[in-house]
Amino acid sequence: MKEDLALFEGYEIRRVYDEKTETWLFSVVDIVRVLTQQADYQTARKYWNKLKERLRTEGSQSVT
Repeated sequence: MKEDLALFEGYEIRRVYDEKTETWLFSVVDIVRVLTQQADYQTARKYWNKLKERLRTEGSQSVT
């Protein structure tokens, strides 16, 4: 697997390229950070954890 950074509107988004499946895997926390325009990683991580908790109570499943 090959690690790389993508830039989106000035934010760095971590990503990994899986050569076996020829797909990019992106960091959900980094994407949440961009969408919510959070200044730091920890706030975005807390937002994602709370969202996962709410989704779980509704019966949705997230995959790590």
